[in-house]
Amino acid sequence: MLPPDNHVHTEWSWDAYGGAMEASCARALELGLPSIAFTEHVDLTRWAGLAELSSRMKRDPVDPVLERIAANIGADGCFDPPPLDVEGYLACVERCRARFPVLRILTGVELGEPHWFADQVQALLARGPFDRLLGSLHSLETDGVRREIGALHQEIGSARLVPVYLAEVQRMIESSSVFEVLAHIDYPIRRWSVEAGEYDPAAFEDEYRSVLRALAASGRALEVNTRIPLHQQIVHWWYEVGGEAVSFGSDAHNPTLVAHGFMEAAAMVEAQGFRPGRAPHDFWVRSLSR
Repeated sequence: MLPPDNHVHTEWSWDAYGGAMEASCARALELGLPSIAFTEHVDLTRWAGLAELSSRMKRDPVDPVLERIAANIGADGCFDPPPLDVEGYLACVERCRARFPVLRILTGVELGEPHWFADQVQALLARGPFDRLLGSLHSLETDGVRREIGALHQEIGSARLVPVYLAEVQRMIESSSVFEVLAHIDYPIRRWSVEAGEYDPAAFEDEYRSVLRALAASGRALEVNTRIPLHQQIVHWWYEVGGEAVSFGSDAHNPTLVAHGFMEAAAMVEAQGFRPGRAPHDFWVRSLSR
C-alpha cells in the first residue's frame, strides 16, 4: 500500500486552476491510498516586484495562474494572494466525505511564512477544524522587501540563495509552533539556474543539518515532497539527527498528480531507516532496527 498523500491542492487554492477535490478523491481511491489531505494555500505575504508581470499579462494573458496574479497586483506593484474561502472549502470536504465514505479525507492548510503572521494564522485556524498543518517558506525578505523565492534566483544566485533560505526556514521552525509538518525543505531547487551547475545537497550539508536538528528537536515531521523528488541524502541526514517522522506529499495541483512518485519515494525513505506507522494513514516513523 502507498503512503497517504498529506499535501494536495484543489480548486480552493488560489494557484490550483487544475485542482478538483472530487476528482482527487476518485484518483486516491483508484490508487488505493489510505487517506488524502487537502492542504490548501494560506499565503499572507504580499510579494513585491510583480508590476511588470501585471502589465504583460494584461496585454497577453496566457496562463490562468499568472492571470490571477496580475489581477491581484496593487498600485504599489505587490501581489496580494487571494484568501482561502474557509467555509466553502470545509463544505466541499464534507460533500466529498459523503460521496467517498471509504476514503479517509483530511482537512488541512499549507501556511506560508506562519512565523511572520502569527495573529492572522491563529484567527484563520480558529475557523477550522484542520487536521493537517504544513509550514512552508515561499518567500524571503531582502532589503526590507518580500519576494517569492523563484524571483530571487537571478538577483541572488541559486547557490547563494539556498543558505539564506535555510536560515529563514530554521527561524520559522524555532519561532512558530503552529505547524506539524515542514513542507518542501528544498523549495529553492524548483527554479535552480543552469548557471549554478548541478544541484548537490552536500554543498549545503551544514545548513540542512542545522534545520533538520531544529525540526527534530521540535518533534515535528519532515515532508518528502515528490513534486521534485527530495534527495535521499536529506532523508539520511534526517534519520541521523534523530528525526522521528516522515510525511509524504505530492504537492499536486491537479488530480492526475495525486501520489505522483510515491512508490519510488516510499522505497527511498524505507532504505534510509523509516517504516510505515501503526495505522495506514499515520506518518512513517524511524525504524530502530536500521
